[in-house]
Amino acid sequence: FMVFYIPAAFQRYGFPNFDPPDIADARRPDFYEKNVILSVTCREVSKYRCTERVIFGLFLVLIGKREQPLHLNAVSVKQFIRKSSGMISRRTFIQGSVLVGTIALPQLAAKTSERPPSLDRGLVNEFVKVAHTDLSAVQSMLDEQPHLLNASWDWGNGDFETAMGAAGHMGLKDTALYLLDKGARADIFVLTMLGKTDLVKGMLDLYPNLLESYGPHGFTLLHHAKQGGEDAAGLVEFFQSKGLNDMHRKIFQ
Repeated sequence: FMVFYIPAAFQRYGFPNFDPPDIADARRPDFYEKNVILSVTCREVSKYRCTERVIFGLFLVLIGKREQPLHLNAVSVKQFIRKSSGMISRRTFIQGSVLVGTIALPQLAAKTSERPPSLDRGLVNEFVKVAHTDLSAVQSMLDEQPHLLNASWDWGNGDFETAMGAAGHMGLKDTALYLLDKGARADIFVLTMLGKTDLVKGMLDLYPNLLESYGPHGFTLLHHAKQGGEDAAGLVEFFQSKGLNDMHRKIFQ
């Protein structure tokens, strides 16, 4: 983003009571929140060939004496761009840009760095692994780190799998039901394995192409239905009647 602070513009163009602060005043912690910032994307600045005169003029046309930060989108820029040329000097533009460099940009950068760290990759890999065989290990790991619930591991070439996906293609109903009880995301594959016939048929009525979709490692809906045993026997017949006979597809190799 390009961000501009324009204290002098208020005095120059109709707001004589606005007193631009010096650098010392601008360094006060409360200064940033009390003054006006205009931000427009660099892409739009380039697209509409904005000069500094146009950008600052656009600011004045839109906000007047507004004291809160204002963020303009591309539509605003396009609508007001022709009304705003010739309102501020290059000198004021440069002064404002320098001021922003010492005040606004560090604060904006701090906001973008406040995201929490990613889950440990080794922990995600282990969680998805144990979900193939060991419900007690799944429970223990999820108790220690609840955010593993929907964590996904890429086994290679985009073969992503969650613990729920593992339980689905392995036919582990207890594990799948436990994860669902914890709020895990359900999909057509695990619903097939669990024998939720009405739900699966309803999804296929709305989105017929899901019949040709594939789950983790390339396992098809027919595979998941057969893993579901008696509960999913009706879905086995249904899928075959629709022409689905493949259990697995080698798409990740």
